[in-house]
Amino acid sequence: MINGMIPQPIIDEVLRRHDIAETVGKYVHLTKNGKYLKGLCPFHSEKTPSFTVTPEKQIYHCYGCGKGGNVIKFVMEMEGESFPEAVKSLAEEAGIPVTWTAVPDESSPRQKEKHALIEAHAYSAKLYHYLLQNMEVAKPAKAYLTSRGFTDALIEEFGLGYAPARWDTLTQALERKGYALAEMETGGLLSRRQESEGYVDRFRDRIMFPIHDANGREIAFGGRLMTDGQPKYLNSPETPLFNKSRTLYRLSQARPAIRRTRQVVLLEGYVDVIKAWSAGVHQGVATMGTALTGEHAALLKRFADEAILCYDGDDAGQAAAHKSIPILEEAGFRVRVGVLPNRLDPDEYISSYGPEPFVREIIEGAVSAVKFQLIYLRKSHILLEEDGRIRYLREAVRLVARRDSPTERELLLKELAHEFGVSIDTLKQEAADVRQQEKLGNAGDIPPGSWNNVWNEKKSAPKNPPLATANFSAERQLLSWMMLNKETAQLVEQRLGDRFHVEDHAALAAYLYAFYAQNHDPDVGRFVATLQDDRLERAASAIALIDIPYGERELEDCIRTIGRASLSREVERLTEELNRAQREGDYARATQMGIEIIALEKQRKLY
Repeated sequence: MINGMIPQPIIDEVLRRHDIAETVGKYVHLTKNGKYLKGLCPFHSEKTPSFTVTPEKQIYHCYGCGKGGNVIKFVMEMEGESFPEAVKSLAEEAGIPVTWTAVPDESSPRQKEKHALIEAHAYSAKLYHYLLQNMEVAKPAKAYLTSRGFTDALIEEFGLGYAPARWDTLTQALERKGYALAEMETGGLLSRRQESEGYVDRFRDRIMFPIHDANGREIAFGGRLMTDGQPKYLNSPETPLFNKSRTLYRLSQARPAIRRTRQVVLLEGYVDVIKAWSAGVHQGVATMGTALTGEHAALLKRFADEAILCYDGDDAGQAAAHKSIPILEEAGFRVRVGVLPNRLDPDEYISSYGPEPFVREIIEGAVSAVKFQLIYLRKSHILLEEDGRIRYLREAVRLVARRDSPTERELLLKELAHEFGVSIDTLKQEAADVRQQEKLGNAGDIPPGSWNNVWNEKKSAPKNPPLATANFSAERQLLSWMMLNKETAQLVEQRLGDRFHVEDHAALAAYLYAFYAQNHDPDVGRFVATLQDDRLERAASAIALIDIPYGERELEDCIRTIGRASLSREVERLTEELNRAQREGDYARATQMGIEIIALEKQRKLY
């Protein structure tokens, strides 16, 4: 073992101990479909399953987004881990001793910079936390937190800290540690001086909330100002580590509770998440100074089936909840909304009424998404006036008509009919008209059995997609057989060698020759683990799913097709050289090219 490389036997043992179906099943609901398992892809939004798991070959592949690989690759993609990190976590889960030392990949300046920024953020978090807990200058901040109900246990659990009002507390500390200050400015920890050279602390006189990535590493901060200035809350900017549209506060720590309950609670801010956690809601996360995005929803859908929106009870919070519902439903969530009374936010509600009522009344008692939308819709109409009631009813029926479930539609229409003294049949007819006008129902649905994700992207596939060339299909077919049979791979190596036209196919063939040369038995999952290249892993997992029975005649047909195509390409190349030689008057070289072309033509006829 050199430079922290993971021993191959460890990788092999990790693959042997972890069944692909069992591991994927922790994240994706899989249903049996012949010898395959299928489910909704966790890597992109879709409504019809295009994600397949093949237990026999220990691989997964998505026909929609093209992602695929073995169990290690799946964990890498799901958890945002590097190859060594994924192997380590899987080894620990299986009780395999971790005896190697992982060395970060520092093959590029960018990777070195990211590693330095991760270290600097971890150091900064420790420094801020130490200052809050130990320094005289932080006493007002500590007193403020205590007054808001933050115990020492909460401060420790969430790693809260304090950035002093001085301009250079962190700047000097980072400089003493040897960090390049220009890089620290790129990472959002420092700011460039406006009127002179040098750098100053980005966060000053603020209570600090560390923000973590999927692996629990500090990558950014949020800071709450202690004075009356603006902005009250300041977040780190977008950096090489931190993307607000893909990061959720506290997700790495909340993930176990989210997976266990299959439920996520979405709150608006750091304090709400912390106070909800103290009330027993450990599946709470928050966006950071930005609205909920489709990327946030797709990320959360990996772990949960239900989302509860628990935003502030004021107009802005309710408007944000209203906008978030379609984003979450589009991602496949069952959505409910916790309705807070008297314009309170979660922190204020818990402080006023206590943790048990918050859990019972707000979280467990959350209303359905459509119920909330109907409540929200009422604010736009004066229901004391007949005209206002009519307009509200029409919009309410339109809202209800868009629900997929006939049972849900009927119950909601009955409630509206009873409340407003209108015939249920009238409302049903109006809802049916809406569905007809908007072509709801089965129209526009994905055809049953279709696994083509272009439907989910609202694009239409061409009626006559171009057929793959015979050579391309033959190469893929050969590779699929080679993955399953060592003798086939050896025969292809003798007959064709590297004469695959598609670059990725040639690379996979070379890897297969090397794999069997090391006396490995056929094992698709283990073979994919040797690639460690995203593009090749995707190609290999897709090819491995080709299910055409092996036959000697079919094998010979494939070899002949590839061989002929290879010779044809060589004839074309030599013909170009012959023509060039003739133009240049080099008749000796032209003659030599002609002899070689004749020989190749004879050879091609033998195939």
